[in-house]
Amino acid sequence: MSLFATPVVALFTLSAPAYADGVSAGTLIENTATATYEDGDGPQTVDSNTVVVRVDELLDVTVTSLDSGPIGVQPGEAVLTYEVTNQGNGPEAYELTANPTVAGNDFDTTVVNIAVDTNGNGTYDPGVDEILTAPETTQVLDADEALRVFVIVTVPAGVTDGQASDVELLAEAVTGTGAPGTVFAGRGVDGGDAIVGATGADDSAVGTLIVGITSVDLTKSVSVTDPFGGTNAVPGSVATFTIIANVAGSGSVDDLVVTDAIPEGTTYVDGTLTLDSVDLTDASGDDAGEASDADGISVDLGTVAGGTVHSITFDVTVD
Repeated sequence: MSLFATPVVALFTLSAPAYADGVSAGTLIENTATATYEDGDGPQTVDSNTVVVRVDELLDVTVTSLDSGPIGVQPGEAVLTYEVTNQGNGPEAYELTANPTVAGNDFDTTVVNIAVDTNGNGTYDPGVDEILTAPETTQVLDADEALRVFVIVTVPAGVTDGQASDVELLAEAVTGTGAPGTVFAGRGVDGGDAIVGATGADDSAVGTLIVGITSVDLTKSVSVTDPFGGTNAVPGSVATFTIIANVAGSGSVDDLVVTDAIPEGTTYVDGTLTLDSVDLTDASGDDAGEASDADGISVDLGTVAGGTVHSITFDVTVD
């Protein structure tokens, strides 16, 4: 009787789909070997016992700042935006801690709340987005699921233009953290083990605030030309008023409008209103300016960045 053995064939089956970071926790990997041969009775097949391996839960997380750069702030409330992503292969919740006292800060903020982007619009909406209560813990995130988180802080009074402050957001797996390879026996999916991954099951990211305190300073001057070629203010003299709007600081101001009344004893000279040496019309709605003897002059500068200077001029005659 002869025996002709063929190569052993190993059969693997997975009971659940794989995720980007590996096979999902709780998956059963089943393996059965098969041998075929021939004997005097013809072809024969023999199966081994089936070996079942359950995939343990891997604990990994990343935290990312979603702000494109430093957030310009003034004293008062400010919001920083982060994203927490479950990089493990099973469902996990994360405890969040916001640290406003990062080394090197020019000033420290006070953390008011940590909130979750409940409606998914990317913007903190008071009264809509869920405020987490201590200990601030996320919902359970599926493998590869990301959650947008807001850290609401208060910038103290007394900060100065250009000062910066970092706020660090730390996320730690609720199951546990530690050195990569640390085992939490029986605390994974379906009673399996949970294993700390490469991130240590915790991660952090820093968002930055920069103070942009902007101030507006107006300086007004006048030059007079009299009918005789001199500079005396007599009936018939023309007075040219110049208003310098100096916007200082690293931020900006919105809806900046400069107004001035026509002084008593004088009459506005039609068509003399200018902005940065460019003539403006007296009529309302045609451009940034409007002027009349009764209502004075008005120039709408709109949004003006710090470090900008504008010059406005107009003429009156002395009655």
